[in-house]
Amino acid sequence: MSNYSGAYSSPHILIFTKNEKRKQKTQILQSRTVMENQRRTKNFSQVFFTSGARVKDGSFHISHSTVTQLINELDYLHSNHSDVIEAEEEAKKALERALKHHQQLKEQIEQQKIISDGYMRQIETLRTEKTSLQSNISALEGTCGRCLPGWSIHNTSCYFFSYVQSSTEKKNWPDSRADCISRGSDLVVIDNQEEQEFVSNSIKSVARTPNDWQNGVWIGLTDTETEGTWVWINNVTEVEQRYWMNGEPNNHGLEGENCGIAAYTLLNPWKTRYDGNCHEHQLYWTCEMPSR
Repeated sequence: MSNYSGAYSSPHILIFTKNEKRKQKTQILQSRTVMENQRRTKNFSQVFFTSGARVKDGSFHISHSTVTQLINELDYLHSNHSDVIEAEEEAKKALERALKHHQQLKEQIEQQKIISDGYMRQIETLRTEKTSLQSNISALEGTCGRCLPGWSIHNTSCYFFSYVQSSTEKKNWPDSRADCISRGSDLVVIDNQEEQEFVSNSIKSVARTPNDWQNGVWIGLTDTETEGTWVWINNVTEVEQRYWMNGEPNNHGLEGENCGIAAYTLLNPWKTRYDGNCHEHQLYWTCEMPSR
């Protein structure tokens, strides 16, 4: 009986053994599943980690369509980036062209300014010439073309009064005569009373000081050859004495006074002459030449 009992297995024990085996098998399958999932997740994570994405094992899932969309967007961004680079390069070139064009315009403006300044100078020159020509026309009209511009006519002679040309330039007697000769004339020779009045009245505007001898002009009269004998430059001896101022001629000074001067006086318009030092006195002068 005892032997039979030892060899006999209870039904409860067999059921327990089967359950244990089934449980172990299930645990083994679950472990394998977990391990496989972990492996796949790890591989998937490694793929996206290399692309810059961090994922937790078993917590990230992405479909094929999403991957395709991401790739397309990446391509689009690459394409747009290239377009932006291209646009930037084109903008730089356009800016360079604009700067070059601006520089060319600046140079053209400077050139035009130079040309404009040249034209303005020419205009000023032409205006000056116009004024001079108008003055010459007026002078010619005044003398009917019988005298040079700037000269005055009286009867058959033309007269040049130096103060008309320059109010500051004065000369001694020899230099004054040299100037008249350079103009094709000579110092004035007063032949009669009418001419005396004309010359005296013409130089009235020169009388700016109370001293008569400072208001006069050189005339072509001298006594350098013989003291006291006054001779005109045309070799005509002056015999008329009434035109001399009172006390003149007086041959004043150590070197004497040997050249004639005509002036305008308010006291006596007839007495308009006096003598002066030919080389020391600096005065205006009057030239005369025949009219045309």
